[in-house]
Amino acid sequence: MFMKIKDKVMSIKAKAVEVIETKTAETYVDTGVKVLIAVVIGALLLTLLYALFEDTIMPSVVTKVQELFNYGG
Repeated sequence: MFMKIKDKVMSIKAKAVEVIETKTAETYVDTGVKVLIAVVIGALLLTLLYALFEDTIMPSVVTKVQELFNYGG
């Protein structure tokens, strides 16, 4: 019984060591693609936020601030 458990643990250990020691270029390429996708999506979001603030939000804020300080008539 003990030998069966020991063999199973050694088998799992051998598989884990093999996975850790196997360094392929695939993981580096995958990571690079993920970073590139994140940068592109971030740039798109920043562009959309800038357009939203410039065209929609900022004019209404400017109008409300001018109305706030136009207390003299």
